Amino acid sequence: MDTKTILGEASDRMTKTVAFLEDTLANIRAGKASVNILNGVTVDYYGSQTPVSGVASVTVPDAKTVLIQPWDKNMIRTIEKAILDANIGLTPSNNGESIRLTLPPLTEERRKDLVKQTKAECENARISLRNARRDAVEAFKKAVKEGMPEDESKDGETQTQKLLEKYSKAIDAAFANKEKEIMTV
Repeated sequence: MDTKTILGEASDRMTKTVAFLEDTLANIRAGKASVNILNGVTVDYYGSQTPVSGVASVTVPDAKTVLIQPWDKNMIRTIEKAILDANIGLTPSNNGESIRLTLPPLTEERRKDLVKQTKAECENARISLRNARRDAVEAFKKAVKEGMPEDESKDGETQTQKLLEKYSKAIDAAFANKEKEIMTV
């Protein structure tokens, strides 16, 4: 194991952690309609579980509405049932051709709960970053036992710490953006 390999693995893990956090934060409803609301909803489409976006056109006509237009009109009831079963906190209404999800305005209490949820997700991401750093530092210590010079190992540990700080700033920025989005009325 050389320094470049160890740092590369740590950097990959940290990049994946930040990407996962951003995906998770995109699924947290912030008062504005988004097609991401339906990410976890799957529909039984001829025997296989398919995401709603795979059986219908999902659009956001305005800031408070998500419009779902199934390609097969027979799927309306199935999609409605899937949305209700997914328990995303929205009640679908259909007009025979499309389904509308109207997002109610968030209360101040609900906004604070969403910020707490966002903070918890960010903390989980920070823990993952620290685990990646710990694994890299252990790899450097193991490499020293296998013949890596100690000063190279110490430099590697310093670079690992710098990586952690860089990705921690990315997490802080993602949290600040999401908090601002949630608290904006």
